[in-house]
Amino acid sequence: MALLALVTPLSAGWPQRASARSLTPMPAMSWSASFDEPSPNVPVIRLPQNPKTRASPWSILTSAVVPGTGQALLSQDRVVAYLAVEAYSWARYAADVREGRDARSTYRNLASQVARAPFSATRPVGDFDYYERMEKFVESGAFDAIPGGDLDPEPDTTTANGAIWLLARQTYWTNPSVPPPRDSSEYKFALDFYRGRAVGPEFRWSWSNARLEYAEFRRTIRRSNNAYRNSLEDLGLVIANHALSMVDAFITVRLRRQVEGDARRYQLTGSLPFGARR
Repeated sequence: MALLALVTPLSAGWPQRASARSLTPMPAMSWSASFDEPSPNVPVIRLPQNPKTRASPWSILTSAVVPGTGQALLSQDRVVAYLAVEAYSWARYAADVREGRDARSTYRNLASQVARAPFSATRPVGDFDYYERMEKFVESGAFDAIPGGDLDPEPDTTTANGAIWLLARQTYWTNPSVPPPRDSSEYKFALDFYRGRAVGPEFRWSWSNARLEYAEFRRTIRRSNNAYRNSLEDLGLVIANHALSMVDAFITVRLRRQVEGDARRYQLTGSLPFGARR
């Protein structure tokens, strides 16, 4: 965009040399702006006519793909800023993802070697929800409180499985404290709810005798979550940089084409106010 700033010379009205005993007033002037076509005698800054810098829709497309390339095609210095933001954003994204993965591996190994080791020799990796529940509950509780026979859910509501069984009873039973007959539909629905959400024997855990390790586990899982959250913010910055570069190139192309296709050139004129001069 070519903004042509021209200052209108101060017209007649400058005072002659004044004596020490007299004051010659000078007309006050105020700022004014006009956007009319300038006179032929006024120098005008014109847009570059180099074909390499001519406005092209390709500048918009390349800016959307790689921020700053459109500005480079348009011979603008802003290309450095866009490329710098792009490089910084991807570097931060890579660092945050790496930190999140490292912390995730740390808390998974800690849970497997400390909290889960007494209950199972085969300890498969759980999903995200599993470790979130492990952070909230010191113990998972037993899947079947009384081995053998029918399934007897964990009664201790301070454990993860006990909390699931309480939720199942509150959802399907008329009175969570009074069990209906085991062959009733209410009891069966509650058991199905419990089976689908309770922690199985191979995933059972307990931090009861490892309070220090449990505190470290909780700190590590929060660090991992924060790192992944930061990585999403980094991606947001990348997307914003692409969009801003594309919009910047679009505006520049539109303005250059509009001015190149119009013979008119615009100017800005103004004057400064002056009071009496000795």
